Amino acid sequence: MSLLLQVSDPHFGTEQAPVVEALVAMARACRPDLLVLSGDITQRARRAQFRAAAAFCERLEVPRQLVVPGNHDIPLFNLPTRLLSPYRWHRQAFGDELEPVLDTPDWLVVGVNTTRPWRHKHGEVSPRQVARVAERLAAARPGQLRVVVTHQPLDVPEPADEVDLARGHARAVPAWVEAGADLVMGGHIHLPFVRPLSLRYPGLARRAWCVQAGTAVSHRLRGQLPHSVNLVRYEAGAGEARVERWDHDGVAGFRCAEVFVLTLDRG
Repeated sequence: MSLLLQVSDPHFGTEQAPVVEALVAMARACRPDLLVLSGDITQRARRAQFRAAAAFCERLEVPRQLVVPGNHDIPLFNLPTRLLSPYRWHRQAFGDELEPVLDTPDWLVVGVNTTRPWRHKHGEVSPRQVARVAERLAAARPGQLRVVVTHQPLDVPEPADEVDLARGHARAVPAWVEAGADLVMGGHIHLPFVRPLSLRYPGLARRAWCVQAGTAVSHRLRGQLPHSVNLVRYEAGAGEARVERWDHDGVAGFRCAEVFVLTLDRG
């Protein structure tokens, strides 16, 4: 069995040092095989903030990582950089690929860049991205858990968050599920939840799930929700995946707070 750690919205520049240390300790204890960092890595897309985030990821000691940008990872006030080189510091910290892919015996994880330099906050999935990701999912090896990672969510449970759905979500999700996606992961709204995608998209070709992460280490918490991350456990060819939400308890560190056992559709 292998383990994926999902960390979202750390907003380096607003991180809380004790929570950072607790997350490093948790990762070293759990020893995940993959790290997914689903956007809003920094607060203001500054070089020093990206350097701090990259150093944090290195301290987690996870052998494979997939990082996608969030809207906060594009400069907001530096307009020339936003227009001419919006991902400059992201690329310096995490590499040139903004839509990376992890391909292992247990996992196929496909990153999608939903940010757009001309948008302040809202995300988008283009027709070209829909087609590219569907083609990659359809080529997955038997037994792999097939995961798509965005920053802006493709599903939300609360009416107030509807405005934050990525543009193009209604086209993307059915196409990706039909092509083989088991999970779609995201962040942005700082609200952790797991729920069937069929609640928003009735008539999907297969059973699939939305897995959203909360606030990892930033003081930008949503209401009274604690800092949290997700762990996903999976073994190649298994009929289910286990998603664990780990919350920071404010004292001792991160602890498993809730477990979801997701039945996979291999029909």
